[in-house]
Amino acid sequence: MVALLELHHEDMVRHSPPGTAYVLDPQALRMPDIEGFAAWDAKCLLAIGALRQHDEYAEIKSMRAHPRARGTGAGKAILHHLLDQARARGNAAVRLETGSGPVFEAATGLYRSFGFAACDAFAGYRLTEFNRFYALEL
Repeated sequence: MVALLELHHEDMVRHSPPGTAYVLDPQALRMPDIEGFAAWDAKCLLAIGALRQHDEYAEIKSMRAHPRARGTGAGKAILHHLLDQARARGNAAVRLETGSGPVFEAATGLYRSFGFAACDAFAGYRLTEFNRFYALEL
């Protein structure tokens, strides 16, 4: 799982302009307000994602399908699970920050297919021409 988190971190930094990547490194994902989840098929890791708890909402962090699992529905499955967890915690909304451009199009399309809509920057993130912010009312 750590290898996929490291791959995610490296890709987000590489494909983001300087100062715009808000991806957490694997160590930062161990904070007490963050809970990580993984989707597996037997012994194969398919996807990962995390929820960061804020006072009024949950935030999706480090959501990523394994390269071998792209196009299999693994990303959709982990997103379903993250939303179910947010509901079970009593959150009224889920928010996320992502980038823009070709590398981020699949993720953005997935979020929109679940009903996420563009929103303002939150939680200290800076609005830039690159960063995109989405929210879903639960």
